[in-house]
Amino acid sequence: MQLQTVRANIVQSIRAYRVSDLAQAADSAGQHFLYANLAGAQTKQEVLESIAGAFLFPSHFGKNLDALYDCMTDLVHKAGPQPGFVVVLEQLPDNPRFDREAREQLIDVFRDAADFWAERRIPFRCFYSFQ
Repeated sequence: MQLQTVRANIVQSIRAYRVSDLAQAADSAGQHFLYANLAGAQTKQEVLESIAGAFLFPSHFGKNLDALYDCMTDLVHKAGPQPGFVVVLEQLPDNPRFDREAREQLIDVFRDAADFWAERRIPFRCFYSFQ
């Protein structure tokens, strides 16, 4: 798989891709590969904690959507030049404790991050799946 075949700043379902192919493509392109398996998470708080742990966020991470956006954008941007990102959120919960609205809010944070990086001409591709 070549990342050039996937739009540079997008958030989409992982349907057509395998995680291993995305990881290999990110490695080949010299981009960051961020992966979170959220199968054990059932609530918004658990989802945010799982993402923070998987992405190695700092201990001061606020465990809310604003803090997630800050960690995915400003914090990384201040770390220096970035080669690009391939993000995989696998097995997002689909239950009454993490309903459609909660999923959309989370995905919107990654869409906003994609826009942030697009303005800086840095590729940011995010793929997700549901339980």
